[in-house]
Amino acid sequence: MSSTSVPLHISISEKLRQQIEAGDYLPGEKLPSEHQLMEAFNVSRITVRQAVANLVSQGLAQAQQGRGVFVTPRQKVAYALSSPLVFLERDLARKGIQFTFENLTFRKIRPSNAVQTSLQLPDKSTVYLQKKLLHMDGVVGAVDVSYLVLELGQQFGAQLKRQMTFPTLEAHGIVIAQIDAVIECTHADYEISGYLEVPLGQPLIVYRYTAYTHDQSPILHGETISRADRFCYSLSLEK
Repeated sequence: MSSTSVPLHISISEKLRQQIEAGDYLPGEKLPSEHQLMEAFNVSRITVRQAVANLVSQGLAQAQQGRGVFVTPRQKVAYALSSPLVFLERDLARKGIQFTFENLTFRKIRPSNAVQTSLQLPDKSTVYLQKKLLHMDGVVGAVDVSYLVLELGQQFGAQLKRQMTFPTLEAHGIVIAQIDAVIECTHADYEISGYLEVPLGQPLIVYRYTAYTHDQSPILHGETISRADRFCYSLSLEK
């Protein structure tokens, strides 16, 4: 594609993106004003606004009403998937990252067929649904949606509203022996876009998992849905 075929607002946003990635504009720094950008690129206000909107949609900039447009802080947290298992909050703690969560809901429901199959439950079973908003160093990074077998939800519900699931279970002798997981892409629906402060339909990372005890009994099925600009997964493999 020739350069003349690239829309002007795209050309400008690409130039700004390159400057951001090169460090000409640092994380948290304010970008030039609309008027300054109009003069710098000799373009109209609407073209500048389109260019800035491109940066915002890519997660590179944040518009703050009445203040201007700022480069998005590039703080990305990595959770190391390892064997033997190291749970999320423990892994982040050893990296010096403050981890907290907000309990959004904890209630008994009738699970979907997919959840029922994953937990190997008979028909008409009920489980506990928990939704948590995960914060890393005070910034929202992910939403965790999990389904816990009924007896464990009844027994530990009060604690699970204040503490993460796996450490709570293991503290009571329920050892997580295995986790089967898949990492793939999903898109923000209306609810998730509000929690993670992203546009509707934005691509997100989903870590979908099922946890088992020593006798291969599944006790928990869930998914952690995260912003790719704030959260990722790392893995080390040995031959």
